[in-house]
Amino acid sequence: MSQFVFKMPDLGEGTVEAEIVAWHTKPGDVVQEDQVIVEVMTDKAAVEVPAPVGGRVVSISGEPGDKVAVGSPLIVFETAAAAAAPAVPEAAPASVPAAPPSPGLAAPMRSSSASIAAPDPGRPVKPGRVKASPASRRRAREAGIDLSTIAGSGPGGRILRGDLMAADSRAAARQPGSAAGGATSSGAPSAGAPSPPPETTEIKVIGVRRIIAERLASAKRNIPHFAYVEEVDVTELESLRQHLNGKLAKGEPGLTYLPLVVLALTRTLESFPQCNVLYDAARGVLVRHRAVHVGVATQTPDGLKVPVVRNAHALSLWDLAADIRRVSERARSNKATRDELVGSTITVTSLGKLGGIASTPVINAPEVAIIGLNKAVDRPVVHDGAVIVRRIMNLSSSFDHRFVDGYDAAAMIQTLKDLLEHPATIFIPKVKTP
Repeated sequence: MSQFVFKMPDLGEGTVEAEIVAWHTKPGDVVQEDQVIVEVMTDKAAVEVPAPVGGRVVSISGEPGDKVAVGSPLIVFETAAAAAAPAVPEAAPASVPAAPPSPGLAAPMRSSSASIAAPDPGRPVKPGRVKASPASRRRAREAGIDLSTIAGSGPGGRILRGDLMAADSRAAARQPGSAAGGATSSGAPSAGAPSPPPETTEIKVIGVRRIIAERLASAKRNIPHFAYVEEVDVTELESLRQHLNGKLAKGEPGLTYLPLVVLALTRTLESFPQCNVLYDAARGVLVRHRAVHVGVATQTPDGLKVPVVRNAHALSLWDLAADIRRVSERARSNKATRDELVGSTITVTSLGKLGGIASTPVINAPEVAIIGLNKAVDRPVVHDGAVIVRRIMNLSSSFDHRFVDGYDAAAMIQTLKDLLEHPATIFIPKVKTP
């Protein structure tokens, strides 16, 4: 037998170090070649690192949250013979700035005495690499469940959320004092009953959430934000939306406000190219783009990601709506590639029915502007000298005051407002002056 020291591989794109997010093995475990042993996070991507060889784990270096330099020892294997270093694993999608998740959604941490879920007696234990998404792996870690003991019901044996819930229920049933395990005849809890949950829970800020925190802090620290909020009468826009949705075949997804607003935004930016800009701080250069690549802020289980609709200015309304749905769903299902999560030139964010009256969105650096949609509501307004009910929606936008003057920002939003209040004009080509 001999020992093989596996060092942190070069993950590409100038990466010099990576943060350990989660270990999927521990000293004493026997792993197979290509089995995922650790999940790490660079500044650009999450990466599942497979074992370069099969053998017994002798030691590991670092805990979740620790950063390990490329080329530093990561894990030591005891093998039959020394092996060569593996190829660099393929990177998973990178994440983008996001708002913190609701505290009510955080899963409670188990105490160290919680038992690991045993395999279901009616199902075989799968050998080799476990198929599960990073979100499922995280839930399993929080619940104290060994994924290798679960037979997944998804395609190719992939472990789904329902499989985790079933395994967690079986583990709870085996606890002393549970309905399956039985209670004392007097009805009092047995001596082995689990302790009540702790009053506080400590959650280490690592991986995606760390990157989110760092980027948001950097954006607020380095960009002099200023907000501009304007109300828009979207009564006619709502009428057009309902008319178009009424012509859809049964089962076809209906239009929301978002593709209509994005289409109007691409038209607006024709007159305000200074807002379709990226700031290269390292070179001190503003990079103005002719094409409009719109970032669509999307809530996902891992936080708010910003998938990109490329060349939005060249798409029809229906193509734009389809592309927004496509990239948003890929982000939610953690299938978006890195290329689908970078390269936006301006971002649109919407909380839909939860949009509130106004907000102050954080700019998605290195962009210089972000447009926020608030909730559309029916309310009484003065229109043509009479008080009537109209549908009103606020636009809450933030701009980088270093490069966008207040007058230009206000003029841009007023132009966008005019298009949305007279939606037929969105589809009329701009007349070019000779």
